[in-house]
Amino acid sequence: MLDSVLASWEKMTTPTADGHRIIAAIDLGTNSLHMVVVEIEPKLPSFSIIGKEKETVRLGNREPETGNLKLEVMERAIHALARFQEIAKTLNAETIIAVATSAIREAPNGRSFLERVKKELGLDVDLISGQEEARRIYLGVLSGMEFTEQPHIIIDIGGGSTELILCDSQEEKVLTSTKVGAVRLTKEFINTDPISNSEFDYLQAYTRGKLERAADEIKVGLETGKYPCLVGTSGTIETIAAIDARNKLGAEPSTLNGYEFTLSDLQTWIHRFRKMDNKERAEIPSMPDRRSEVILGGAIVLQEAMALLNVGSIKICERALREGVIVDWMLKNGFIENRLRYQSSVRERNIVKAAQKFQVNTEHSDRVAEFALSLFDQTQYTLHDWDSKARELLWSAAILHNCGYYVSHSAHHKHSYYLIRNSELLGYNETEIEIIANLARYHRKSAPKKKHENYRNLVHKEHRELVSQLSSLLRIATALDKRQNGAIARVECKYDSEKREFHVQLFPSDINDDCALELWSLDYSKVVFEEEFDVKLVAKSGSSATVTT
Repeated sequence: MLDSVLASWEKMTTPTADGHRIIAAIDLGTNSLHMVVVEIEPKLPSFSIIGKEKETVRLGNREPETGNLKLEVMERAIHALARFQEIAKTLNAETIIAVATSAIREAPNGRSFLERVKKELGLDVDLISGQEEARRIYLGVLSGMEFTEQPHIIIDIGGGSTELILCDSQEEKVLTSTKVGAVRLTKEFINTDPISNSEFDYLQAYTRGKLERAADEIKVGLETGKYPCLVGTSGTIETIAAIDARNKLGAEPSTLNGYEFTLSDLQTWIHRFRKMDNKERAEIPSMPDRRSEVILGGAIVLQEAMALLNVGSIKICERALREGVIVDWMLKNGFIENRLRYQSSVRERNIVKAAQKFQVNTEHSDRVAEFALSLFDQTQYTLHDWDSKARELLWSAAILHNCGYYVSHSAHHKHSYYLIRNSELLGYNETEIEIIANLARYHRKSAPKKKHENYRNLVHKEHRELVSQLSSLLRIATALDKRQNGAIARVECKYDSEKREFHVQLFPSDINDDCALELWSLDYSKVVFEEEFDVKLVAKSGSSATVTT
């Protein structure tokens, strides 16, 4: 299958003559797979949707004993993704950006499934965290509706999780993701059809309990005297809006964007849904195929969220995660400045935020990062061929490499891995966070080994190679600030390919400093570097002839 897909993809176009770009985004959700294809107008900048596709696959319907994705569900998903690729090709999309959310995030075999997608279809899928999902939903909504000075709360009810976001037109203030969703609740708690009174009461109480913490975070983030507008996205909320609109207007409107209904309206529909069996719900006008199976669970999530947030109505926005994936791509590729400029620094901001949280010595980490990037630049295209994206990951790891001291001085490099791996680094996908954590893990002590579980978490051989090579650069960088006092001002490197020697000239900040401790530290740390690149490292300080052997 892969050969045929790649062969056809080669015929796809690059930017059009007028500079427009055509991009596709795929969201592998718990309930459905969605794709949106857009045409980007760089001069505005904005995008127009030129194609949409959806297929209900139910990735969230996992094996009850193991939690693994079911084989037949994975087969359906791969078939759907192949179809999406063909459609994107016919619409001349130059690239596809794909993300996976809670169902794949939580499944023990989720990563191996994504590996299979890569192998069979040539499609890279980013596994994103719940908070990163929330951030991109915010970007999608921001692209689809005008924000005023009024604060906005966004709610997105998916199959496996619900995102609540407090934001304005400049930034996301609170991002939350809770493990309650339409598919998850239906599968775990609804066993009767129509639902029994006892199951219904328990479902409401359970959902409210799960959402309380997220709702409290939102309320704490609200400024006193500010009254928020609640914005709803996703299939559950759009379905309720469509049914409500048809009932009130006699027909479903051509667009649901901006349509508003009240908590009272919602409660009326919940009362009706709970009295019906699935067949009856499926016959409701404007009820999409198979949505009837999970609509009650999703509606209860919305009801409890609105009650906890004390809001009486909700407005619909038809843009959400997949459009947010497009906006995120535009930000990273320099298409958006102006009012979204703040978002473009989200990765850097969150690394700095994590460094502050774990009380990192920022002066030292900044110097290590500067040395690491200098070494990266001076070895690029001689010892390695990594690009700017890898460079950014190295910078991130250098800033956070010592964050493990927050837990303990003993084996702090291992603690650094754990803290980074379990931090919500917005703007990074799961693979990138894993790489950053591994780079920090290997800035000292043992070199990467296959027997290490954290190293085995890097599924791709390319990612393991990146960690092996760039962590050796990070080791050298940390040695250059051994005293953590800025003794070394800069370094100059030269590679002698005939002798396979890598010469490092240290320039001390104080010309009278012989930098003996830094030279000793280099000698101690160089072994992994030498083995990784098959070179001999030779270092000296200033005009000194001191050489590490």
